[in-house]
Amino acid sequence: MSEEMTAVRKIVRDQTLSFKQKEHALAVQAENMLPYPLLDAETRAALDARIICDMYEGHAPYKPRYVLPDYAVVLSKGSAYLELPVPTTLDEAINTLMIAYHHVPSVTGMPVFIGHLDALLLPFCDGVSDDELYRKIKLFWRYLDRVLPDAFMHANIGPTDNRVARTILKVDAELKQIAPNLTFLYDPEVSGEDILRLCTDNIIACSKPHIANHPVHAATFDARGYAIVSCYNALPLCGGASTLTRINLKKVAEASADEADFLNVQLPRYVALNARLTRARVDYLHKQSGFFQSSFLVEEGWIERERFTAMFGIFAMAEAVNHLQAMAGKAGRYGHDSEANALGARISALLADLVAREPMDNVWRGAAMLHSQAGISSDAGVTPGVRIPYGEEPDPVSHVRALLPHHQHYASGVSEILTLDETVRGNPEAVFQLAKGALAMGFREFTANVAGNDLVRVTGFMIRLSDVKLYNEAKGSRTNTTSLGAEAAEVVGILGRKPRVVGLELAVGAVG
Repeated sequence: MSEEMTAVRKIVRDQTLSFKQKEHALAVQAENMLPYPLLDAETRAALDARIICDMYEGHAPYKPRYVLPDYAVVLSKGSAYLELPVPTTLDEAINTLMIAYHHVPSVTGMPVFIGHLDALLLPFCDGVSDDELYRKIKLFWRYLDRVLPDAFMHANIGPTDNRVARTILKVDAELKQIAPNLTFLYDPEVSGEDILRLCTDNIIACSKPHIANHPVHAATFDARGYAIVSCYNALPLCGGASTLTRINLKKVAEASADEADFLNVQLPRYVALNARLTRARVDYLHKQSGFFQSSFLVEEGWIERERFTAMFGIFAMAEAVNHLQAMAGKAGRYGHDSEANALGARISALLADLVAREPMDNVWRGAAMLHSQAGISSDAGVTPGVRIPYGEEPDPVSHVRALLPHHQHYASGVSEILTLDETVRGNPEAVFQLAKGALAMGFREFTANVAGNDLVRVTGFMIRLSDVKLYNEAKGSRTNTTSLGAEAAEVVGILGRKPRVVGLELAVGAVG
């Protein structure tokens, strides 16, 4: 029996997978039986060595990795393809969205973006009581988790303080579901402190939402807007990302003779090779797959081909810096030593410049967007993005200060997960002040886990530890991301994150 047939049979016989999970796995296996987009020998060698990486998206890109429809289009115009009239009530609007989501592709097989939900639903809330709104949102939230059980699925709310946003936060804290993921777009000039405090209280309860720095993100994009999707990914609204490729900075450092060779020779070389990989995948999607020529999403204006970018990811910054420090006979470690941290910041600045100088056809604004990539569950021995290695985290204020210089360079997303000791339950003001200060200094995203919660962040997606326990007992899971979380716990050591205490004496004024 061929290797491919053996893999197919293994999927079919896997008793831990649901029918839908088998269906998706079989589709991926079928795609990977096709030849890979044509690469030159040097790029192919770098990919085979996994110095550059295609995120295992598949051999024949036939849909974009991330699709961010402008759902306001279907709510204002209906859909001829789906035979949907223009909704006039809140029930009809929610029902229209529920139908729409099933027709939005992504790398996961499920939508990674379900809209700026408060902005979408507020126009339908006149005459709807607070109690009615709560009951309808709660049913909607339960539907999303049960029918689209994928923690990469992402909703946005904010920046205004409004009744839909508050109701979503209330329901999310009550249900504590892995899906949907949630980001509040915070603008100090618009949002107000009351809803920011509600967000940080929710973080203590359920490790959600992310809090995005809306003024910083909005300045990066255009008037049409942006959204936060999947794992901290900031992308153009009405578009998305055709592909995500990435560079393993640890392996680049290990291929370098010294710091100068890394900065001047090896890093530029592998940026160029990863750009070639990106172009090959984008070209296949746009010129051979037929997606943009045949999708009703394009025809009806939910998405626009010209608004799809490419994400240029990096990971293992910590290991790269520590390796370069060791080669130079320096003991300082990334996240703790000022010289090591400064080297990391120089690498990020150089990456942003190198990526901007790699032209891309069929890519929004003609160049890929630099991304601090949150890792995958099989990344043994390396740390996601520009994060500090698990178990080595300093106190939260030092943590924020160490990573802050990187944030300006990663236009398509960068974030850290601050793991806080459960004593913050008795000191919620400390989390509020920490978030407020980090965002005021320029953090693009503030995200935290609180020790003791069943619901925790892995990278950008969520898992429940109770689900992982059952999965490890070979009982499977109805949620698609539990297996990834279980693997990340075993291989990457995500549960080794060090919970840190944050007190008001540290947070108030110390970060800002």
